[in-house]
Parts: sequence; structure tokens; C-alpha cells
Amino acid sequence: MLVYVDDLVTAGNDGNVIQCFKGYLNQCFHMKDLGRLKYFLGVDVASSPNGIFLCQRKYALDIISEVGLLGAKPASTPCEENHKLGSATGPLLSDPTMYRRLVRRLSYLCFTRPNLAYSVQVLYQFMQNPRSEHWQAALRVVRYLKGHPEQGILLPRENNLQLFGWCDSDWVSCPLTRKSLTCWFIQLDTSPISWKTQKQQTISASSAEAEYRSMAKTTQELKWIKDILTSLHVPHPDLIRLYCDSQATLHIAKNPVFHEHTKYIEVDCHLVRDEIIHKRLLPSYVPTHTQLVDLFTKALVAKNFGAILVKLGIEDLHAPT
Repeated sequence: MLVYVDDLVTAGNDGNVIQCFKGYLNQCFHMKDLGRLKYFLGVDVASSPNGIFLCQRKYALDIISEVGLLGAKPASTPCEENHKLGSATGPLLSDPTMYRRLVRRLSYLCFTRPNLAYSVQVLYQFMQNPRSEHWQAALRVVRYLKGHPEQGILLPRENNLQLFGWCDSDWVSCPLTRKSLTCWFIQLDTSPISWKTQKQQTISASSAEAEYRSMAKTTQELKWIKDILTSLHVPHPDLIRLYCDSQATLHIAKNPVFHEHTKYIEVDCHLVRDEIIHKRLLPSYVPTHTQLVDLFTKALVAKNFGAILVKLGIEDLHAPT
């Protein structure tokens, strides 16, 4: 049961038990049963024999209307390739409140739209002193929404409940602090269930170190999700595959000997190594050109951006075929 103030959502695999439970709650509290879930906290829920589709169409349209871009030309991607937002020198916004409000609203859209994670992470870095270039970048995200307001994630009905993790990093991507970017994307079979893009807290001396920190963060998230599945009595006896496109990082993970070059990430090494030794994690190499989470670490051209969306399980049910 999911509770938010006075709204409740119940879920289960036995309809009779759910009805009995709702009857019990109705005896304890005055309740109104709205039937099958269709809308909750700005999220549209569409159920079919194929699965469940989650999107935030109404919320996205509200954002587009609020900034006055209902008649604007749609953008092909949410972020311009090779942008220089970190070194922008344009005039400061006279009223940064509108920028902060827009970025915060866009961040809630990431709940069903992983493809916005990178753009929103970049925009969040300039909340204190946004400039005109940052405002235009935020409007580009809105223009992307204009072309894809119904975009969301599909949770297929057929699912083998096998966890998969993808991790990546963009070394020294921040031109101001030289900190690297970390991202992860986790699937339950083909269903996207967890993703994040964030700047690392410390500066990595090499790309392998940045990649390993990303692997350690993803491992922590995978362990947490596996614990949740266990508490829900969903067994997960198989090894969790964690895909990475760095050969150096995989070599460090599988090498039983720690050396001086890994002392800065020794805690991360022990965390990942422990999961490997106990046969709970299987790091695997994936070529860079097939790395799904490139979309989370950099701005891509429209062709590559669209190709990755399909593989991530992000769909637009109202798009023309």
C-alpha cells in the first residue's frame, strides 16, 4: 500500500485479498474507492494486457503552457550537443525565481522520463546564479516536451524478474570543478526501475577511477533493490549483471590484489569485490557504441538519442507509426 496524505494506492497479485483489505479500511475510515488506478500525483497510469504504461502528459502540458511555448517548434533533443553552459558569460537573470521554478518542475518529470536526467542535472548546477544561456537551455527542454508530451515508461506484463545494471561516467566533465559525472540505469528484465545522473563528490585522477566510483554507486543501488525484492518475497538467486564499457575498471574489479593505484578508491573496491566474491554480482563488458547510459552522461545527436530511447524502454504511445 502506498500512502500520500489522504490518497492510497493498493496493489497485489490477488484481487480477492485486495477487496477484503479495502473493506477493512472502509470500516476503520471513511473512504471512497475510485477503482483501478488511472492518475496519481501527476502520473497517468494506463493498464493493458501487455503491461502498465506510466507517463506525465498533463504535467508536461502544464509546464509548456506556463512558459508560453504551446505554439513553439519542438526540439529534437532536450540538450544541445557540445554545449558550453558551464562557462556561460551571458547576463544574469533579473528574476531567477522563474528559472528555479521551471527546473524544479522539470526534475519531477524525471520520474517517468529518464531521458531528461542529464539535462536537468546540468540545469540544477546554475540554480544560484542562472544566466540567459541557462534559461534558453531550460526552454529547449520544454520545447523537447512540446514534441513528446506523452512520452513515458512501459512496464511489460511478461517479466522474469532478473536485475540488470548499467553504469558509466564522464571523466572531468565539469569545466569549473573538474569533477566527473556518474550515472546508473537499472532494469528489472526490460522494465526501467531506477536511474540517476549526478556529479561525483571528489575529483577522480583517471577515467578508470571515475568509472569505478560509478560502478560502486550502482552496486549499492542494486543491493538495495535486491533487498526490497527479498522483502516482497521475490527470490533473486541469479547473479546480477552489471554492464560497464571500461576494460580497466573491470580489470580492477576482478583483480584480487589491491595496489597503490587503487588506494583512493579502496572502499569502493572492497564493496564491489565483496559482491563478486560472494557470487552476487557479475561485472560484464559492453562496447561503448552499445552503452545504453551514454544518454545519462552527455548530450547526444538526435539519431543516437532516439536509438537509445527504444532500448531503455521509453515509449510514446501516441506517436505516429
